[in-house]
Amino acid sequence: MTNETKVAIVGCGRVGVTAAYTMYLKNTIGEIVLYDRNKEKIAAERLDFLHSLSFLGTTKVSIANDSSDLKDSDVIVYTEGVAQAPGESRLDLVKRNTQILETVLPEILKHSPDSIILMVANPVDVLTYKAYQLARLKRGRVFGSGTTLDTARFRYYLSEALHVSPINIHGYILGEHGDSSFPTVSTANVGGELIEVLKGYKKDMVVNAYKKARDAAYEIIAGQGATYYSIAVVIDQLVQAVANDAKRIFPVSVPLLGEYGFKDVSVSVPCVLGKDGVEKIIELGLSTEEKNLMKTSIDTLKKYL
Repeated sequence: MTNETKVAIVGCGRVGVTAAYTMYLKNTIGEIVLYDRNKEKIAAERLDFLHSLSFLGTTKVSIANDSSDLKDSDVIVYTEGVAQAPGESRLDLVKRNTQILETVLPEILKHSPDSIILMVANPVDVLTYKAYQLARLKRGRVFGSGTTLDTARFRYYLSEALHVSPINIHGYILGEHGDSSFPTVSTANVGGELIEVLKGYKKDMVVNAYKKARDAAYEIIAGQGATYYSIAVVIDQLVQAVANDAKRIFPVSVPLLGEYGFKDVSVSVPCVLGKDGVEKIIELGLSTEEKNLMKTSIDTLKKYL
């Protein structure tokens, strides 16, 4: 990553601002642009950022007065929209956040047509597919954060049961970033050994870890109103993978064009991320049960498209 990297945060609520601050602390971005309807708020956020510069580095933080200030952004992080409230599912936000997307995205693309667009606003799978349709960009240049955070949560809860660092646990939550997601048990491994043959393995370990991961957002939203710390770290990791051309694999939401036997929908599958966004989709050898769960997840999403 070079000091010339420009990242725009569109929508500066708690998720957007926390993501911006996470990147700011690392001092690996040349410029972070804050774009929000509430100019007074983001002016205050920017000032609060800048007061720590003497302890940090040289990352520039600017405010976009309108969409023209997003010109030449390398990555646009889209977090604009209504947040999930206590008792709501992510899919409850479809209508309101689709209307916002249809207004905001064309203006962004008018001034920054070559950017990689990272969708974070929920329901992320539905909005990612709608953004792909609106943008008419090459597949992969628009992708969603998807189940990257779900997967991180899943690995964390598995690590508690297995007494192994989550860094060494390799298994995904795929499908919808929501209640119809599913764990890929058949390919999950710990240090190269399949989890299903691991000494001490019990199916309940995976079931319980998945349920905790799936329901974590509801618990956090009930307690503090929103989730923003962990998703901010996810956003930073995805942005760095693109800006560094890292070729790292993440379970992100991307339009399918026949992969896994499906099309006309965006859903989370393992993808290689690089300078062009999603550069390759990894097709895992799913079990029959997992294939059925993928179909259920996709059928659920298609009802909202």
